[in-house]
Amino acid sequence: MNPQELAQQLRLRVDQALDRWLPPAATCPARLHTAIRYAVLGGGKRLRPLLAHAAGTWLGLPPARVDAIAVALEIVHAYSLVHDDLPALDDDHLRRGRPTTHVAFDEATAILVGDALQAHAYLVLATDSDMDASPAARCQLVRDLAMASGSSGMAGGQALDMEAAGRPAGVEQAEAICRLKTGRLLEAAVLMPCRLRPGLEPRWLEAAQRFGRAYGLAFQLADDLIDLEVPPASSGKPRGSDQRHGKATLLSLLGPEATRERIRALQREALDALAGWGPEAGLLRWLCESSLR
Repeated sequence: MNPQELAQQLRLRVDQALDRWLPPAATCPARLHTAIRYAVLGGGKRLRPLLAHAAGTWLGLPPARVDAIAVALEIVHAYSLVHDDLPALDDDHLRRGRPTTHVAFDEATAILVGDALQAHAYLVLATDSDMDASPAARCQLVRDLAMASGSSGMAGGQALDMEAAGRPAGVEQAEAICRLKTGRLLEAAVLMPCRLRPGLEPRWLEAAQRFGRAYGLAFQLADDLIDLEVPPASSGKPRGSDQRHGKATLLSLLGPEATRERIRALQREALDALAGWGPEAGLLRWLCESSLR
């Protein structure tokens, strides 16, 4: 099976796992549960769970042990999008080619969707039996996700992004925002499966962190290029959201050509982190190559 076929198979596996873990729409409170399923199951690249499964393949872990990590990562990502789209933040009305959650339902429901999803991600990590993890490993997974998504990671990056709107910003500041807002959760996706291998040699953790750190920033830069150049009908989201809110991004500071060169350099850095490994790291390499074209 080539990497593309494996990625398609794992994407389907992630969708099925999400469907199992999310509350049924008909259960009380039905409107909230319907909105939760709308927000999570309405498409998307499933990049974070795919990275987790790719790291699991690299580590020799069966997919069933990684499912809960993949689900928790995607649930946190989905909640962040729901809240990011709210009028108080980006005020976007289109996500994945559909009305955003607060447009399809209402603002109050969207806020509660994000609240419930964040809690649900930790429930998945705490209770999944197929993960076959020790209490210490589960605690480390919870810590990894909290650090990547809280004020030291994604939420912190969003706060800095909001504070910087309309103000002059330098390349260093814009890069720091990117690394927190997007990069930390992508880095966690590669690092968290390592917690399921007790006694793992430091070189594995170092490679996971190097790959995740370089890839996370490269992906955000590539996503910014899509925001600038790809029409909403193809990207599934509004064009120029950052410019509309006066946010200085690395793309706006460097320009498209320098940004493309930076993406290529970061891609090389990510792939170099896996240079000492063979075909077991093939899916990680393929994701890095295919998603940054």
